Amino acid sequence: MCQVKVNRAQPLLEGLSDEQERWTEQAEMSRNLYELIPGHAIVSAGMIAYGGAFTSAYRGALETSWVSKLREMKIPHTSGCNLRQFLGDPMKVRQWTVAGLPKDELSVENGIIIDRSRRWPLMIDPQSQANRFIKNMGKASDQGFETCKLTDGNFLREMELSVQFGKWVLIENVTESLDPSLEPIFLQQKIKDSQGWCVRLNDKLVPWSPHFKLFMTTANPNPRYPPEVFAKLTVLNFSITPEGMEEQMLGLVVSLEAPELEEKKNKLVVNNAKMKKELKSLEDKILQLLSQSQGNILEDEVLINTLAASKRTAAEVNQKVREAETTEKEIDSAREWFCPVAFRASLLFFCVVDLANIEPMYQYSLQWFQALVAMGIQEVPATNDKSKRLQDLSDHITYLIYENVSRSLFERHKILFSFSLGLKIQAKHPVDHQELRFLLTGPTGEAAVGEANPTTWLSDKQWEGIRALSALPAFAGLDSFFLKNSEAFKVVYDAGDAHEEPFPDRWNDLTPIQKMCILRLIRSDKLIDAAVNYVASELGQRFVYPPTFDLARSYKDSTNVTPLIFILSQGSDPAASLMSFAKGMNMGRRFESIALGQGQGAKARKLIEEACNRGGWVLLQNCHLAASWMTELEKLCDGLNQEEVHRDFRLWLSSMPSRDFPVSILQNGVKMTNEPPTGLRANLLRLYASIDDRTLDSSKKPEEFRKLLFAFCFFHAIVQDRRKFGPIGWNIQYEFTTEDLVVCQRQLRIFLDSYDEVPYKVLIFLGAKINYGGRVTDDHDKRLIECILQSYVNEHLIEEGSAYKFSSSGLYYCPDATDQAGFVKYIQSLPMNPNPEAFGLHENANINFAQIEGM
Repeated sequence: MCQVKVNRAQPLLEGLSDEQERWTEQAEMSRNLYELIPGHAIVSAGMIAYGGAFTSAYRGALETSWVSKLREMKIPHTSGCNLRQFLGDPMKVRQWTVAGLPKDELSVENGIIIDRSRRWPLMIDPQSQANRFIKNMGKASDQGFETCKLTDGNFLREMELSVQFGKWVLIENVTESLDPSLEPIFLQQKIKDSQGWCVRLNDKLVPWSPHFKLFMTTANPNPRYPPEVFAKLTVLNFSITPEGMEEQMLGLVVSLEAPELEEKKNKLVVNNAKMKKELKSLEDKILQLLSQSQGNILEDEVLINTLAASKRTAAEVNQKVREAETTEKEIDSAREWFCPVAFRASLLFFCVVDLANIEPMYQYSLQWFQALVAMGIQEVPATNDKSKRLQDLSDHITYLIYENVSRSLFERHKILFSFSLGLKIQAKHPVDHQELRFLLTGPTGEAAVGEANPTTWLSDKQWEGIRALSALPAFAGLDSFFLKNSEAFKVVYDAGDAHEEPFPDRWNDLTPIQKMCILRLIRSDKLIDAAVNYVASELGQRFVYPPTFDLARSYKDSTNVTPLIFILSQGSDPAASLMSFAKGMNMGRRFESIALGQGQGAKARKLIEEACNRGGWVLLQNCHLAASWMTELEKLCDGLNQEEVHRDFRLWLSSMPSRDFPVSILQNGVKMTNEPPTGLRANLLRLYASIDDRTLDSSKKPEEFRKLLFAFCFFHAIVQDRRKFGPIGWNIQYEFTTEDLVVCQRQLRIFLDSYDEVPYKVLIFLGAKINYGGRVTDDHDKRLIECILQSYVNEHLIEEGSAYKFSSSGLYYCPDATDQAGFVKYIQSLPMNPNPEAFGLHENANINFAQIEGM
């Protein structure tokens, strides 16, 4: 009998020796952690209660502050105590990441807060990451899962059933105002009755299931919730982090460039998680069997056999886990080759997201961005040179993002976006954050008492700025240099093109951004020109010239469930150009439009429903004037199903910038701006983008028609762009439109075809007095507009052709072109920023305008 026990004891001791090491280690960790529980619990509780709404950086600052307070009050803790260390269960975290939770620290902390918090989570989720994660977790749960919106007709009934039967509920697209009828659920105001726990919902007692869970998400990246919302709910910031974005982009790039590698990686991640879960289960089972055994363990043959079998299985699984981890490392090593492309895509995404800080209408979804990156990768021609392939991918994706985003930006923001791209990528000259802050904001705070202004050509404010700039390391000694040799910088100050003038002494070795800091102080009127040069240097010349407005391209990017949104500026009206485009697409008879306003909601809904069925186009104009109906519009857009809606259906929307415009529509729609572009060159390019060869040859006198049409286009661009000079350009700011030019074009064709001689006086009278002049009210402006038109539309233009110049520089004239391509080629050769002489103004007219633009 003793020998039998010895025989049983030997394998049991050998089998459990590994477990003994693990148990001893865990016991020691538990003892150590037990002593540190107070400090860790305080930090974790604080993060759950207060930290959820903050970004990763703010959370880190909070933790540092709290740990400092713990140290000060001598509460036991470790220096690196945090939420994940104290409450993070590795098995749960692994399960969450398989379900779609990003692996970055912020997202994992959010998962822990959702799991541990007593209040229901309200997630700020502009990229739909939390939405996807909760849906995957909900579908895998045993309780059932419902997705709904506050605008659903049967919303309250769905909530009643979910509370009663213990379902998980996800409420999507929550606005800044929450439904007060849900207050009892938010506060979990349970009442005990004879049947158990229940809650009063809409004056009705509903049984409360302990399995019920509520989740809420909002697509608004910067919601303004009142304090009481933070008291009732756990607000969580699920905005994507750079680490999480780079990981997602790497997965996307590898799935397209090396699909078999990414597929293998995904399978390994899932299998690894399953095996580790099984391993943990087996380890727990061994502990459970040992703890539940009674009497002498060596006499329990069934227990010993079960333990041995569990141990063998655990050893096999452990071996598989180690092999899988080794394989995963090899795959990760192969995937790292594509990291530069993923990193570039991540930088671009955050550059695009930051645009919402300057205009709330600039909202872009993660899905839209991923689709654009995927399209860009597929467009790049194949090559055997791997390094060249990576560079080609990065370059093409960068320009594709720039091109698509620029279509939805106002003119004043396009160069800002290009400049921001250059700063983010920082390919050649990394930028110091202090220097960038100075460039953007200038000197802040009061300057310390110091040397008096040594110059007569700098204002005291400019001198104070130079002294403030001298405090930055790269500019040390700048104020001393001015004190001794201010005349050296006066050469830059007096130069016509100050942004291209060499700086004196060692200051010429500064980086472009550093030079712009000095330029900001002494010649702020050339700051935009310097920014343009910076963009051309860092990214290339093509990032300086944004694409012209192209309705056909935007239409091509849309689907029958993707709204097309015109972001309006003062005086812009896309209705006429859209109607013309609809006729060109054979949709003229199926095109309906309505101007939104009070009482127009029902009509708009009916138009949309009819167009969905018969395949029409609907334009809802001035959405900003129907703020109360925007929730209904969002509901209509959310309800569009690609399979059920006619494939020809398109919903067109126009709106001035408005905070009431639904974020979800902005993120998923195709956005466009239709304002006149800034600059003579850009204006002409846009006009000729809508003129084809058939139009140029449509008159009986094609040569005269082409030249005079160019003259009218040039006139239109001039009168538009003169507005930037303020009172120097026009005494009153007039809103000239493309329709004015279209009328002139039609009249030009009619009169050329009707008369043997060109009726210059008639054309000038109609253009200057009626079509454009009808808007002009100031007497001096009336005389001016007629003089401007006369200088372009005259017999010299027809007789001399390109020899007849529109300005003293000789740069501007009507080219002797016979087709649209010829005119466009000439227009593209024009300077991006014309001198005032092109408008008939003195050089000094540019100074005030450039200073305002630069600031």
